[in-house]
Amino acid sequence: MAREVRGRFEAGGRRVAVVASRFNEVVTQRLVEGAVAALEQHGVASDAIVIYWVAGAFEVPQLAAKVARDGGVDGIVWAGAIVRGETDHYDVLSKTVTQAIESAAVSTGVPMTLAVLTTDTLDQAIDRAGGKHGNAGWNAAVALVELMSQFRS
Repeated sequence: MAREVRGRFEAGGRRVAVVASRFNEVVTQRLVEGAVAALEQHGVASDAIVIYWVAGAFEVPQLAAKVARDGGVDGIVWAGAIVRGETDHYDVLSKTVTQAIESAAVSTGVPMTLAVLTTDTLDQAIDRAGGKHGNAGWNAAVALVELMSQFRS
């Protein structure tokens, strides 16, 4: 019979960073609040959570990778909102940021999850940051709790 490994949803004693973009802060603030609430509900002490704010989504992976390399955290949640505009900037940025999380997580060995929304409108982003579609920050934090547990086992 195959062996099955599942993560646990308890993160007592863990230290977590949340790296968030100030751009579209009306959205990212809600994502951060959701992430922090989920982490605390799953056992992470409030003083074991550090929130780092950077200018925009492009800067999030840079700081997250540095925080991971410096040690002192068991996991990182990325938070931001990239909303489509009138130029190609959205396409370039959304692809770059999502590829950067994979690269940073693999190269540092620190579990990371993504709560960077990529939406067509600001209303869609708000709906996913505590609105009618839940809170992607909460979801990313819960996924991180489970992933940190699997890294530990």
